[in-house]
Parts: sequence; C-alpha cells; structure tokens
Amino acid sequence: MKYFKEILKYAIPYKSYIFLNVFFNILYAFFSALSFVSMIPMLNILFGTTPKITKKPVYEGFSSIENYLIDKINYELNIALDKNPLDALVISIFLILSLFFLKNLFNYLALFFITFLRNGILKDLRNDLYSKILELPIGYFKKRKKGDTITKLSADVIEIQTSFLSILEVLVREPLTIIFTLIMMIKVNINLTLFALAFIPASGLLISFIGKSLKKQSDRVQKEQGEFLSIIEETLSGLNIIKAFFAEKQFFNKFSNSTDRFFYFNNNLINRQNLASPLSEFLGIIVIGCLLWYGGKLVLIENTLQASVFMSFMLLAYNILTPAKAISKASYAISKGNSAAERILSLMNAFNYISNKNSNIELDQFQNEIYFKNISFSFGEKKVVNKIDLKIKKGNKVAIVGESGSGKTTLINLLNRFYDVDSGEILIDGINIKKISKRSLRNSIGLVTQEPILFNDTVNNNISLGKEEHNFDKIISAAKTSNAHDFIVKLKEKYNTNIGDGGGKLSGGQKQRISIARAVLKDPQILLMDEATSSLDSVSEKMVQEAIEKLSKNRTTIIVAHRLNTIQKADLIVVMENGAIIQTGTHKKLLSIKGKYKQLVEMQTFHK
Repeated sequence: MKYFKEILKYAIPYKSYIFLNVFFNILYAFFSALSFVSMIPMLNILFGTTPKITKKPVYEGFSSIENYLIDKINYELNIALDKNPLDALVISIFLILSLFFLKNLFNYLALFFITFLRNGILKDLRNDLYSKILELPIGYFKKRKKGDTITKLSADVIEIQTSFLSILEVLVREPLTIIFTLIMMIKVNINLTLFALAFIPASGLLISFIGKSLKKQSDRVQKEQGEFLSIIEETLSGLNIIKAFFAEKQFFNKFSNSTDRFFYFNNNLINRQNLASPLSEFLGIIVIGCLLWYGGKLVLIENTLQASVFMSFMLLAYNILTPAKAISKASYAISKGNSAAERILSLMNAFNYISNKNSNIELDQFQNEIYFKNISFSFGEKKVVNKIDLKIKKGNKVAIVGESGSGKTTLINLLNRFYDVDSGEILIDGINIKKISKRSLRNSIGLVTQEPILFNDTVNNNISLGKEEHNFDKIISAAKTSNAHDFIVKLKEKYNTNIGDGGGKLSGGQKQRISIARAVLKDPQILLMDEATSSLDSVSEKMVQEAIEKLSKNRTTIIVAHRLNTIQKADLIVVMENGAIIQTGTHKKLLSIKGKYKQLVEMQTFHK
C-alpha cells in the first residue's frame, strides 16, 4: 500500500461520490443481513412454530426498535394466521422480496456513484501523466523505451482504476456486510457464531500468503507489455525499412518471443489471482460443513435450537462467503494496483533537470550576440561537445558543417535547452539561457529539422502549432513565404485537409515547406535550420531553399548543412570534428587554406 497511498490524492475531488458510495454500501450491507433474518418468520410459519403474540406491540424508542419490529411482525403474522395461513405466508414472502429489492437497489446506487470516482481518477491521472511527459526533458525518454511509457498511460492506469473499486470494497462494503451479518448471527445464536469465527484467522492467513507473490508477477507482466508495445511502435515507424531488407521474419520472431514471455507471466499472474475465489469459497464451505454438523446436533439431538432459526443462521453464514471471496479478490487487485502505482509514480516523480524554477528572465528582444562559452556536453560516457567557444552576432548567418557525429545538431539542441550543458555557459546578450524562462527562450527561436515533424491534423493546425489564437490571413502569408500555398490550395480541402500520421499524405518537399511555414508564422528572432534540405530531390530542394532564404532574411540564422549552396553565402562557417571546432571563416577564406573544409568540398561531401 506504500505507493497506492500516494495515488489516493486523486480521489479528493470526488469525495462526494465516495460519501454517497459509502452511504449506500452501508444500507446494502444492512439490508443484505436483514434479508436473510427475514426468512425466520416464513420458516416459522412453515414449521408451525410462530411465536404467539396477541397483544399489539408498543414502540418505546429507538433503543428497543429491534424487539419492536420482531414483535410487530409476529403480531401481524398471528392475526393473519388466525384468518388464513396462506395470507401469513404471502406477507412473509412480500417482506422477504421487499428487503431483497432494497438490498439490490442500494447495491446499484453504490456502484453508480463509484463509477464517477473511478473514471474521474482515470481521467485526472492520465492528464497528469501526459502533462509530465510534456514537461520532462527529451533526454529522459532517450534512455527509455516508448512502449514502457505507453503502458504506464494505458494498462497501469486501468489497473489503478480497478484497484480503487477494490479498495472501497475492502474498506467499506464487504467488511460492513460481514459485520452486519455477524451481528445478526450473534443475535440468532451466539454459540454457533463463536464456533464459526474460530475458523476465520486460519483462512485469512492462507489467502494473504498467496497474495504476497502477486506484485512480482504483476511487475513482470507490465514490463513485458511495455516491451512488445515498443516493438510495435518501432515496426510502424520503420515499416518501409523492414520490408526493404526482408526483415519481417526477424521482427516477427522478436515480437512473438515477447508475447510468449507475456503469455507465460500473465498466465502465472491470472492463475494465482483466480485462486482467490475458489480457495476462499472452499474454506467457507468447510466452515459451513462444520456448522451443519454442530448446529444439526443442537437441533436434532439436544433440541436446544429451533430448525427455522438454524436454517436462517446457515443462510447468514453463507452470506459471509460472498464478501469474504470479494475481499480476497480485492486484496489481490490492490497488490497489483500497488505495483502499477509504483511504476506510474516512477514517471510522475521523475526529476526534471531542465527546470524553470530559477528561469524568470524574459527575453523580449535579442540585441547583440549568442555566445557558446567553453561548453561541453556528454551522452553518458561519450563526450559529444568538447570545450566549444563560439560567438554569433545578431543578424549573421552561421553554417555549421562536419561529418556525421561531429556534434553539429547537439549545438542546436543545447541552444533550445532540450539538454543542458555539462560545463560552460550559453549566453544570449550576456544572460545564461538557464536564467531565461523556457517559454520566452523557445518563443524567440524557430526550428526547422532535417525530418519535418508533422502531426495527424489539418494543414492549418500544423502551421499554427503552439498558437492558441491565429489569424488565417497570416497562415496564408506564411505558406506563401515558404512556397507551400500553391500546393495547399490544390488539396481536397485546402488548408482544412488532414495530412495523415506524420504528414504521410504529403511528399518530402511538401512536408518541409509546411514545417518552414510554421517557423515563418512564429516569426522568431533566432532561426535554427538542421539539414533542412538534405533529403530532398533537386526540384523540392530549390523550392525549400528559396523558402529558407526568405525566412532567414534579417534574422540570426544557424544552419547545419551538407549542401554547398546552402552555406557558401554564410557570414561564418564553423567546421566541427569529434565535438570540437577545428576551423572558422567564410567559404572563400576556408577554401584558400588547406584544411578539413577544403577536404570536405573536394570529397564532394557538399553537393552543388
């Protein structure tokens, strides 16, 4: 219950539903016990042992209400018996039916209100988890499988939702049913009740012993579910590569091995959980059998107990079996829920090392320069950027070149604060970007990536991403600037056309121009271009290049590029190798000296 207690705060907004659930569960438990006690008058009629009460009972206050009700029922039954025995039987049956109707009505109302509690917790927990995912830095998810995160948002949250019903059963409904039933049993015959209670501790210990192993089994099941969800995500993302390399069998084997493990672990978990109900029922039947022996002796041999009372007592004793089974099942569900809560809280309590806590400076206007001041950064043990010292003046176009893995894209990610530097500082107008609010910093920066990131939404919503309010005329203007307007108006629903998952309904060049239109609409002071034309054909590249030229005009622009025509007009070219800057200068200057840049050009790493 350690982790589950932390989830309980999500029930606070729904406390009125908890109160109503508890209220109707109390009524359910009371009428559940009372409905079986009501069998005694009918059985007395059948056995001809109805107590003779000829004087009309008088109500003497709440403290004596129980005796009053019993006497009142017997009084009315005696009157009915004197007139017509069948009328008395009908009255008894009507009483029993009424009590069972009320019992089931209150049961429905209790479940009705707990539905709002369970679904409310599910909604709020998912919202908070999703908010946490958006808040956490990119580096957190780089180290984890996507399937694990998806499992926490789906299966684990459902497990928590189910467990909240179970915990209310354990804390309220079933214990109250047992308590009210025991009270009735004590009133019927205290000796039989004490005899039955002697068996309960041993039964409880056996059931709890089995339940302790559930957490470990549940952890294995959820972990394996995360594994095959990750494989599914990878498969859908790379389906064209899988098919191109005839790797279908390899991926199927990988997936089927995971589902085989899930099959094995889940069978163990469910079989242990399923043991709860039959085990508790069998233990209960053993108690019932012992009661039949002991009570039968009192009725048949010692004649100290009426047959009608004994039969009602047996019905009451059997009435304890159902809640006892529910408690044992609920305790298993809570064990699983506690395990799910632990996994969810590992995400909820994850430390956001790129926090906004001390970042309260607003970057209203970029004035002078960006300064990468002796910065270093590592992924794990691998140093990706090593002691970079670079100044970029406002309004300049700076191109960063180098072989793959030299640290070019990492510089862009560090400036965006997707990661924080290990040492050194990144300064904008002399202010460490860690002191600038993330919203203010990122509002000042426009990003166009090598692979355009688009969403399963309309063209309009993809261009206006991040803007709560947007002017449609400005969206059209941005699309025209990015050379996207002409192809957009040819789409079936123009700007309201859904472009599919990842923009799958568009070509590579069209997607990139939508991505550039998004940056144009943002109107950033600093523009970051990460190899935005490297994967395009010559026609698309030309149109995208024109869009980039329009977008970068009069802006501070940092371009990571492989193409010569992208960088030769840059004010400054920065050549990187193994995470360090090895050359800087203009295109003309760098070609005039023997060095890495000239070597890259001659080797046609850059394409004309």
